[in-house]
Amino acid sequence: MEFLVVAVTAFALILPVELPDKTFVATLVLSTRYPPLPVWLGVIVAFFVQCAVAVAAGTLISRLPERPVELVAAALFLAGAFVLFHGARKADEQKPEELDGQIKTRRTGVRAAAASFVVLFTAEWGDLSQLLTAGLVASGRDPIPVFVGSWLALVVVSGAAVLLGRWLRKRVKLSVIRYVAAGICLVLAVLTTVEALRA
Repeated sequence: MEFLVVAVTAFALILPVELPDKTFVATLVLSTRYPPLPVWLGVIVAFFVQCAVAVAAGTLISRLPERPVELVAAALFLAGAFVLFHGARKADEQKPEELDGQIKTRRTGVRAAAASFVVLFTAEWGDLSQLLTAGLVASGRDPIPVFVGSWLALVVVSGAAVLLGRWLRKRVKLSVIRYVAAGICLVLAVLTTVEALRA
């Protein structure tokens, strides 16, 4: 049961963080240039590696003294809330055409998957979702369900971008999603701080 709770927590934290992010927009643009299935496969493999790196980093951090690590994790969540809240006003202005010029050639199959992997793999280093995934592990959550929840959230976001991207961008205000994600980060920051001070 605890595995499921941690996985759902990671999923619920990462999903709203990535919906208005460049991840969604980049995947949307890639899927308009290349066949959707290879794009999605390339993107989810990139996310698999990114989540593995984030969980490994969080595991290393969690071996440090408990209270400072929890306070740093709380600070990461607080920073995430600030970044999301601050960027919410500009989120609705983000246009897929901004990334369109970066993807010029037409590729299929393995080449499309490889191009998608490279674009998302390089774009996601140090991204908020990667930092929050590491923060969840560093704050004492089990690494495996954190990995599963985070990766599944990224798989869902990229799948939504491939399948429903244009439709979603017309009907859902990205600023609202960012405000919700900021609220989740703020709650996690408070809970992690309370845990650290109780220890």
